[in-house]
Amino acid sequence: MNTPGSVLVDTNVVVAYFRGDRKLHPNFTGATTVNLPWVVLGELYYGAQRAQRKQEQLAYIRDLLTFTEVLFPDHDTAAIYGQIKAELAQLGKPIPDNDLWVAATARQHDLPLATRDAHFAQVPRLTTLDW
Repeated sequence: MNTPGSVLVDTNVVVAYFRGDRKLHPNFTGATTVNLPWVVLGELYYGAQRAQRKQEQLAYIRDLLTFTEVLFPDHDTAAIYGQIKAELAQLGKPIPDNDLWVAATARQHDLPLATRDAHFAQVPRLTTLDW
């Protein structure tokens, strides 16, 4: 699935984009395909439901969905999730479960992950982009 210029985005990158981080605009518009893991979409909806300006946040999500492709888990995603969780447990470097799902999606589809979370660097065979 990885075509040149395709990327998977983490929650913190999307939230920064929503908040107007100007550094991110060319990254989003320059990507061939911006992929959004289903778990990130859930985290965004959770944040919107808790926001003071809920309708504004929901509008940001609706707009995001017009130019991103949401990736959903399947059997392979679950198998990779288990593999990554076991690898990190063996290294003594666990990461949050939602981030394991993000990492599993990135590895499954051979996509670089745009994130601002340093702990993704601990995941073997995962390419990260510092957006």
